[in-house]
Amino acid sequence: MKLTHAFTILSCAVLLLGSMQREQRSRAVTGTIRGRVDVRISGTSELRPDVAALGMHAAHDRPDRRRSVVYLETAPRAAFDPSEEQHARMDQRHENFVPHVLPIVAGTTVDFPNDDSTYHSVFSLSKPRPFNLGRYAAGRSKSVRFDEPGIIRVFCDIHSHMNAFILVFTHRYFTVTDEDGRYRLGNVPAGSYTLTVWNETVRGDPPRRAIAIAPEGGDIDADFTIR
Repeated sequence: MKLTHAFTILSCAVLLLGSMQREQRSRAVTGTIRGRVDVRISGTSELRPDVAALGMHAAHDRPDRRRSVVYLETAPRAAFDPSEEQHARMDQRHENFVPHVLPIVAGTTVDFPNDDSTYHSVFSLSKPRPFNLGRYAAGRSKSVRFDEPGIIRVFCDIHSHMNAFILVFTHRYFTVTDEDGRYRLGNVPAGSYTLTVWNETVRGDPPRRAIAIAPEGGDIDADFTIR
């Protein structure tokens, strides 16, 4: 009886050790993609026609226009697993939308709080999710849920210079560049992917690059230049 009990304990220990080793290997087989997106803007002539039509100025918009979203064009299967409902926030502050570029996962609800001392009227005519929140005063907030992937242009009906972008993805493998244009996309499972960069100044197809995370994981450097 004691021998059988000892054998059972040993078998459980072996199974537990094997499970831990498999889990460690699974966690190890991921990689990090990192680099810099250099967005070179030479002046007002580089404003897109639809942006210029709204009376925007390059000096006012330039810092935000250097923000880019780096993402995997196709993502690992696990990236599509359902999860709890997500929330994000886009403030209205000093007659600007903050952040100017907001990437989210489909199914996320975005709050639009008015932190200014004036009224705002947030709306979008973008096909994936048109909406109109109407006018609301300082201190109030309204929300919109985004279920369909795509690019949403956000405007204020009162202040024509206010605009922003919401990028809705079907997976979580995306990141926004920092003030220096640097990015880091971590926990990417082993495999081959197409790395893509979105920036509002890009006309036509966005920059792309084929990358591969090795079976043993590791880091990959990938820089982009947008002119």
